[in-house]
Amino acid sequence: MNMLSFGRITFALPLWRRHGLRLLLGAAVLQTAACSFAGEDAVSIAAPVKDEVVSASGSETAVLAGGCFWGVQGVFQHVQGVKKVVSGYTGGKADTAQYERVSDGDTGHAESVEVTFDPAQVSYGKLLQIFFSVAHNPTELNRQGPDHGTQYRSAIFPRSHEQQAVAQAYIAQLDAAKSFNAPIVTKIEQYNGFYPAEDYHQNFLTTHPTYPYIVINDLPKVGQLKQLFANRYSEQPVLLKTAQ
Repeated sequence: MNMLSFGRITFALPLWRRHGLRLLLGAAVLQTAACSFAGEDAVSIAAPVKDEVVSASGSETAVLAGGCFWGVQGVFQHVQGVKKVVSGYTGGKADTAQYERVSDGDTGHAESVEVTFDPAQVSYGKLLQIFFSVAHNPTELNRQGPDHGTQYRSAIFPRSHEQQAVAQAYIAQLDAAKSFNAPIVTKIEQYNGFYPAEDYHQNFLTTHPTYPYIVINDLPKVGQLKQLFANRYSEQPVLLKTAQ
């Protein structure tokens, strides 16, 4: 099998083809536009009126899908109160939870992140506010930036009835307030398991800050997090320990 190197990673050729939009378009825009295009703009939105009631510190998990997991993971790794963020796949079956299969777009999986957080430090509703405001564009159907397909859909996978109620109420609140210039297309889907992605996908934003796709599409999100949520921003990211 032919191998192709790009930046600091070497891909097998079929994987390169599936990464084509992320890598080729990123490189082309970076070279021709001198970084004048910096992903999608964040939107300042109100906090959720309805949120979880928390009485003590502990751990809770949120599973969110908002396009390429590189940037979504990178954003939430900089949020105070977050303990761990894992890139992975949600929505499909265990036997298809591999990048090359998910990239075909027919597995039911979405690229997603599992966020472990202390609800006494940062609430589930606050995470949703960051998710909708900074981490992705919730008005784009089955796409984010240069990436297209159901695996890049906007979705929330509640882990409890309370999380589901908060998510439903918040989407209704934002739509009623016309917080975005188009209706929110984010779906609330049944959680049926989260499957961690391959190690080379984890911490990708932090370990590859000069990668064209990251420079164009994802680093601006971290900057927008710092600007819009200064009291929630942590300069030091919470990185995932991997076997690499």
